[in-house]
Amino acid sequence: MSVGDRWMDVEAVADAAALPFEVFYRTHRAPVARALALTIGDDALAAEACDEAMVRAYERWSRISGYDNPAGWVYRVGLNWSRSWLRKRGRMRLGPAPEGSVETDISDPALAAAVAHLSIKLRSVVVLRYYLDWTTQQTVTALGIAEGTVKSRLSRGLDRLADELGPEQDQ
Repeated sequence: MSVGDRWMDVEAVADAAALPFEVFYRTHRAPVARALALTIGDDALAAEACDEAMVRAYERWSRISGYDNPAGWVYRVGLNWSRSWLRKRGRMRLGPAPEGSVETDISDPALAAAVAHLSIKLRSVVVLRYYLDWTTQQTVTALGIAEGTVKSRLSRGLDRLADELGPEQDQ
C-alpha cells in the first residue's frame, strides 16, 4: 500500500462560483479545518484560523466565489493567519504536532505520526495533495508557490514519509 492510499476520502472541491456562501461553508469548513490542523499541529489554533479565514471569505464572497479554488484561498489565509499568530506570541516556527493532538481522518497512526514530523512546507503540500485530494494546480493556487515547487516538495515529502514508515509500510 502506498502512502497516498492511506488517506481517507474527503469531499472534492466543488465549483463554488455557483454556491451561496452558506453551502460553501458547510461543504468546506470541516475539511479545511482538519487540513490546517494536520499542517500546523494544533486543533484549537486550526479551528480559529479556519474560522477567521471563513469570515474573511464571507466578507469578500462576491470575489472569492469566482476563484478556481475558494477553499484553497481559505486554507492559505488560515495558514498565514496562524503563522502570524504564532510569530506574535514568540513561537517563530511551526513544529511537528504532538502525537495524538490532532483529530484527523488519517486511518493509519504511523502515517499520522510521520506526517507530523515533516516540515511545514512539505507537510502543507502533502496534506493538500493527499488529504484533501487537490490537484497540483489547486495546491499551487492555495499556497501561492510555483508548480515545480509543489512537485518537488511533494516528492521530498513522500520520500521522507516512505523513509520514516520503512519498507514494510510500502506493501
